Amino acid sequence: MTAPLQPLLDALFPRGHDVTVHDSVLTGSASTEDGEVTVIGTTDKLEVGVDHALALAATVLASTAAHPQRPIVMLVDTAGQRLSRRDELLGINGYFAHLAQCLDVARRRGARLVTLVHGESVSGGFLSFGLMADTIHALPDAQVRVMDLRAMARVTKQPLEKLQALSLTSPVFAPGVENYVAMGAVRSLWSGELAQALLDALRAPADGDPRAALGAERGGRLQAAAVAGAVANGDA
Repeated sequence: MTAPLQPLLDALFPRGHDVTVHDSVLTGSASTEDGEVTVIGTTDKLEVGVDHALALAATVLASTAAHPQRPIVMLVDTAGQRLSRRDELLGINGYFAHLAQCLDVARRRGARLVTLVHGESVSGGFLSFGLMADTIHALPDAQVRVMDLRAMARVTKQPLEKLQALSLTSPVFAPGVENYVAMGAVRSLWSGELAQALLDALRAPADGDPRAALGAERGGRLQAAAVAGAVANGDA
């Protein structure tokens, strides 16, 4: 379920916001107790296409050019990438790569990147911007999944029934925001005072990428941290 957009913006930014919505793409800025932030995002379960990716990237570039260290808050509600002939012929993967690179430039220039999933977050529409954040958070009723089990069955050539059975015991195969919290991909669920939760996320020290460690700690990904550590140490 997607949180109503205007009440969500008011709750996140009680000091005021100037966020416009065009073709289900959010761009603008908002005030917090610690200063201004740039806001980008999607709503209405948008299927992100090339035009949307360009609009999001343009806002990121303008922000980092004018205010290199201004935080960027990403609000995510996407049903994935747009599967249209036009977008595929234009090379949608290149546009998504451009958006991801723009966010990487912003991070390298000192901007904190924080994502809040307020609706759905699926596949390429999520991977290209929301998943690029330093920390990813979600509302409790958000829906997070990288790939539907039916699509996963087609890609992996595994029986759907086998994947459904695995999803009952392994968060890696299961959709749902709680499973992504268990895997460490979603840092936390926000409820109550959303403005304070956002401030806490923006103020938290940058601590690298703890997702594998969080997954091991939370029981969602038991081997990733150990394997990555072994590779880093030259033991694998």
